[in-house]
Amino acid sequence: MPDVRAAKRVVVKIGSALLVDRAAGLRQGWLSALAMDVAEAKVRGADVVLVSSGSIALGRKVLGLPAGELTLEQSQAAAAVGQIRLARAYEEVLAPHGITTAQVLVTLEDTEDRRRYLNSRATMETLLGLGVVPIVNENDTVATDEIRFGDNDRLAAQIAVTVGADQLILLSDVDGFYSANPKEDASAVRFDVVEQITPEIEAMAGDPISGLSKGGMKTKLLAAKTAVAGGCAMAIMEGSVLRPLKALAEGAHRTWFVPGADPQVARKRWINAMKPKGEVVVDAGAVVALRGGKSLLPAGVRAVKGSFGRGEPVAILGPDGAVLGKGLIRYTAAEAKAIAGHKSGEIEGILGYAGRAALIHRDDMVV
Repeated sequence: MPDVRAAKRVVVKIGSALLVDRAAGLRQGWLSALAMDVAEAKVRGADVVLVSSGSIALGRKVLGLPAGELTLEQSQAAAAVGQIRLARAYEEVLAPHGITTAQVLVTLEDTEDRRRYLNSRATMETLLGLGVVPIVNENDTVATDEIRFGDNDRLAAQIAVTVGADQLILLSDVDGFYSANPKEDASAVRFDVVEQITPEIEAMAGDPISGLSKGGMKTKLLAAKTAVAGGCAMAIMEGSVLRPLKALAEGAHRTWFVPGADPQVARKRWINAMKPKGEVVVDAGAVVALRGGKSLLPAGVRAVKGSFGRGEPVAILGPDGAVLGKGLIRYTAAEAKAIAGHKSGEIEGILGYAGRAALIHRDDMVV
């Protein structure tokens, strides 16, 4: 059974209904208590990412928009007003704990487009490496019906996989996954653990209960599928209690969806299953470095073959032509050919911009 206190990197999704009261606005006391959970996790050495709904709910109150379904344009306007308030609210509750926050706004296109995906991943890794707690939300001010996630459960799962989290916690208005909607069926049974998402489990999913949030059990199951496929355990729990992560650690009702592999193993398998779009041939020194767990630097590359874009898979070959592994390359074929054999400090002079030091980062490589 996963233990949130053992998580090295945890993503927490906060629903609108938990964060925003229709009449009173932001639930300041609840948010301050959540900040204590985040601070405690940081003290343990864990990285924390918060995926927060609430910008539209906050904005619509400020703008005095009516209850019920908003038009796309109204939602975008409400999000524009609410996002700045949401970011400020997190900054104000986490700053007293010495925690720096960052706002990260994404759309579905950012994860489906490989170049944007790599940019998002690199940014998040840098923020987490600096000890920052990113506050992630869908960019509702520009998202349209065609590109939006539609709910932050799926967004949170995608972010969890992107950053290689080992746990994703969905703070919801229900205390777990049930065999039926517990508000409609008194015989509904809550699952403590779901080890495999079978067709029978999927058939049990219901529709949204809350009037503020969009994510019903169907979207939570979709999120669970994404998370566990990426090696990330996912919990659904009722989040309105003060200090929900503390409550989770102490045995609060919840449902855990458990993966078969840790995030890094799952990611390596994913990369290994890709068909290479090109090849990079490395020298003997690079072979030793790669086998020692290092990233591939341009200086160790003898030749680049094939046509590929940034973020696409390439085969890594030794000087004898033997395949050492595969990796997601951070440059196009033309750029890689231009900087091959050069030191990282020379990249800017060759390409005209600083670029990244590694041609293929060790996290994006299977050797």
